[in-house]
Amino acid sequence: MSAMVKILTLTNVIGQETKGDCFASRARRVFVRIQNRINRVNIWMSHTELSNVHSFTLESIMRSQLLSIQLAGTRFFALLAAMQIAAIAVAAQSPSPMPSDNPFLVESALPYHLPPFDKIKDEHFVPATETGMQEQLKEVDAIAANAENATFDNTVVALERTGRLLDRTQRTFSNLNAADTNPTRQKIETELAPKLSAHHDAILLNSKLFARVQELYSNREKLGLDPESSYLLERYYKDFVRAGAKLSDPDKEKLKKINAELATLQTQFDQNVLKEKNASSIVVDRREDLAGLSDSQIAAASAAAKDEHNEGKFVLRLQNTTGQPVLGSLQNRALRERIMQASLSRNSKGGPFDTREIIIRAAQLRAERAKLLGYENHAAYQLEDQTAKDISTVNKLLADLTVPAVANARREAADMQKIVDQEKGGFQVASWDWDFYSEKVRKARYQFDESDVRPYYELNHVLVDGVFFAAGKLYGLTFKERHDLPVYQPDVRVWEVYDADGQPLALFLGDYYARPSKRGGAWMNAYVQQSGLFGTKPVVANHLNIPKPPPGEPTLLTHDEVRTAFHEFGHALHGMFSKVKYPRFSGTSVPRDFVEYPSQVNEMWASWPEVLKNFAKHYKTGEPIPQSLFDKVVAAEKFNQGYKTTEYLAASLLDQAWHQINPSEIPKDAMAFEAAALHKAGVDFPPVPPRYRSPYFSHAFSGGYSAGYYSYIWSEVLDADTVEWIKEHGGLKRENGDRFRQTLLSRGGSADALSLFKNFVGRDPYIEPLLKRRGLEGKPAGDDSKSAAVAEQP
Repeated sequence: MSAMVKILTLTNVIGQETKGDCFASRARRVFVRIQNRINRVNIWMSHTELSNVHSFTLESIMRSQLLSIQLAGTRFFALLAAMQIAAIAVAAQSPSPMPSDNPFLVESALPYHLPPFDKIKDEHFVPATETGMQEQLKEVDAIAANAENATFDNTVVALERTGRLLDRTQRTFSNLNAADTNPTRQKIETELAPKLSAHHDAILLNSKLFARVQELYSNREKLGLDPESSYLLERYYKDFVRAGAKLSDPDKEKLKKINAELATLQTQFDQNVLKEKNASSIVVDRREDLAGLSDSQIAAASAAAKDEHNEGKFVLRLQNTTGQPVLGSLQNRALRERIMQASLSRNSKGGPFDTREIIIRAAQLRAERAKLLGYENHAAYQLEDQTAKDISTVNKLLADLTVPAVANARREAADMQKIVDQEKGGFQVASWDWDFYSEKVRKARYQFDESDVRPYYELNHVLVDGVFFAAGKLYGLTFKERHDLPVYQPDVRVWEVYDADGQPLALFLGDYYARPSKRGGAWMNAYVQQSGLFGTKPVVANHLNIPKPPPGEPTLLTHDEVRTAFHEFGHALHGMFSKVKYPRFSGTSVPRDFVEYPSQVNEMWASWPEVLKNFAKHYKTGEPIPQSLFDKVVAAEKFNQGYKTTEYLAASLLDQAWHQINPSEIPKDAMAFEAAALHKAGVDFPPVPPRYRSPYFSHAFSGGYSAGYYSYIWSEVLDADTVEWIKEHGGLKRENGDRFRQTLLSRGGSADALSLFKNFVGRDPYIEPLLKRRGLEGKPAGDDSKSAAVAEQP
């Protein structure tokens, strides 16, 4: 795989959280911040050959001691970065020994090169990674020192071929660390993050190597390259430039130090968020306090209490978002408040997992790096390589949506307040009341609530008779579950996917249940990428966080969880349908603000009548969902959109606020900065807090979505427009699926992203379908045209 694809995007991880967003996996965040790889993930790593055993051991000991001292703050991280740079200077020429039985040493012999999970041990990751880094550096050095004149094959294609050992090792490690972490893996992640960052820098800041790429780029019109190869050359050149290849040597050294420290900060943030979430579970003494929850939910809370050594009690575990699913059912208002306050205060109340100092330091380093690279701020740097292109475009989109969204949220709050007053509640609706009373409003308005539909949303039916059924109708795919292949956790399932002609297409892994060792949210990742260069077929996985019921109980989903399953499979289709030559462009290797678009389109089939009626069957009787209930579900599609849009916009605006400041504007108080930013943007409405507050905003501070959380609403412009196009052209038809696959899904990142959209719909995108979907009908402020097209934004 390419030097870039290996180091930059050691995984393709895309994800959607349980209520509608996507999230890049830990892998992505560890390697993050590189130059906005078209891979949606900007992974800033750099290269380091390992220091000699003495300095390496000293560094490891010091890190293990210092990591426990949270109050060391920025001085600690600066120290780590300095130590890492020093280690590079005395790097040894050979890595830690790699035993011949290390399963990463050779490509897996399993079907589709599936990682041999039954043979992989934690002790294999470090030596394989170290050896992989050294091997790739040798390969890269040979390319840079080639005495022959630079050609596309001996330089760019040669780079695409480097680092295969590192790629398969880190791809597997990053995915396992996200889906099933443990203290050893977290220690490995902390240890390797700055070293991988240095490894990345050693490649993209290699002057001789860049000179060859630059020479080819300057003469690109004379090379006679095919379109995909030409675009690959263009992307490589931009990758090098955005990574700092044109900086002076002193500035390159500054950049390396910043990147190394950021890699450590991002890893620390990520781990602290998971640890704090696990440490913030709510312990409930009495069953009667759980009134409103179903018997299966109460049984799950009892089982969680046993797991956490609180037998005889009940434990409600937090999810990663501010809002918590149980708040819609719990009748005990005091308990609802406890849960919401625990969620809102995560990582900001002192203690070993507090992230406020990490946020401030990360914002400062990102701002400094942007200035060093010639950009006004970090957001300007990030957005240049996205389809949005610049800050003004993103700010305008968010501002245009904010006023009507907040107005809708206030109207929704007023509707709930009427019910509170009718019941003589004697209080104003607060954030911990919203879900509970919005369910009452929905029941009054549409004569149903979430509990009415859940019996029809059993997990296996949703997958086989819903997600897979829709893919079969639209693309001709068939699925065969494989029980003969190893998995990393007993709940993981594997399917072999066959194309319409019966030929094998891909392996698909489904990991659907929540567990303490698993990061929050939902995401897709690729264990093996499709590549014509290597002749590889894809191995992709979906991860959700559905609470696992007690043994013998059915897994009944919420409507949001059903939509999430379809969404994540949309990412999986993007990976499975990839048909490109170069790994750099495989599957979901597209701009961050484009990657959510195909997956959001796939959500439409969750409520498509033919699909929904096929999977929505009562788990006890097998009876299909009644037409009357189905009609109510469809009628309520826009319900609570003011809340959903406002909580999302608040987080997006926070993300931009943190990343549109320059080094002289870095705040000293993270929470005061957050409050001021929300007030300035007009989204400081207490009943609707941000979907993420800054201290646990992993999208923004552990990697892949920094200055990029706007991507979901940006992609939704394309999604909503595409859904309307598909409806106008007959809906669930093979012709529509084949067109979407051929013009867009199969192309990966091998062409300009917006051009792929235009190839499918035949024009620029319109914003009106999004406004209609979100209940924000009307022209965006200051826009007199019909289309307010993404491609036409200033």
